[in-house]
Amino acid sequence: MTERLSILIITYNREEDTLELLKSLKTQVDYDLYIGEVLLLNNASTVSYDRLKAYIAEHPEMNIRYIEHSENLGVARGRNYLIQEAKYPLLFVLDDDVVFDDVNGIRNAAGTFNEPLFAQNNTAIVSFCVFYYDTLERQKTAFPHKKQSKYIGRQQFLTSYFIGGAHLVRRALFNEIGLYPTTFFYGTEEYDLGFRILNAGYTIGYSEAVKVLHKESPLGRVTNSEKQAMLWYNKSTVAWKYLPKKYFYTTAALWSLLVLKKTGFDLKTWFKTWSKIMRIPKDQLRTPISKEALSYIDAVEGRLWY
Repeated sequence: MTERLSILIITYNREEDTLELLKSLKTQVDYDLYIGEVLLLNNASTVSYDRLKAYIAEHPEMNIRYIEHSENLGVARGRNYLIQEAKYPLLFVLDDDVVFDDVNGIRNAAGTFNEPLFAQNNTAIVSFCVFYYDTLERQKTAFPHKKQSKYIGRQQFLTSYFIGGAHLVRRALFNEIGLYPTTFFYGTEEYDLGFRILNAGYTIGYSEAVKVLHKESPLGRVTNSEKQAMLWYNKSTVAWKYLPKKYFYTTAALWSLLVLKKTGFDLKTWFKTWSKIMRIPKDQLRTPISKEALSYIDAVEGRLWY
């Protein structure tokens, strides 16, 4: 049987984008059959959401719960908040700047875990395909496999990590492995959760049954240097916590070169982040994943070096 969904959305300073997402949800086939609730967290936005609130008031049948928080919780804490508020067994997490490509997206999402590949492999979380809103080209940075030339085009497969912008997860999973780490404000929180999912004996999947269009809006985002520094530090932290030590050192070193390139040699940020990364072994406990989880990553051709 198909279980009902809780739709989870976090928004910050993107009223127009979020409104378009809600309108996209409204067009979905058999909305009442598949969607139990929509939980929309406003992460302490500094712009008006009056038009969006008016739309919600005009459509009580959509069962949207709009929550205004006094603090910007970031991605990880924001998701934790919504996960704990959700009532239904399947959680469909969406970025606030996506829309559905067609009207069957929710229906297809609701049946995802019934697919033989995922049912037979104890899959707990599945990412969906993401294309750019403006160009309709695939967003390769939102494709959950590093061997893209080999895996792009496959309708579904098992992988070693998931993408946060459009994914389905079983709510019960969090009762077993815990919530997102609250030390991450932005970036790589999915990797941390992903390693714990694999360590608990579950698998991670990808499906093209649902397609979303991503606007990749710059509104509400940190500066590029801040973003790259956070990703570098967070990736290094996750590697230290869950992987053999050699992968921590390769991750920290290789990402340092990538950050130099992507920030236009912002040396001030680079040195500052290196000083933080050098403290990770003292600041962070190691809880390495099992040999079985590492074997699974190898079997699905996941990348561990960086």
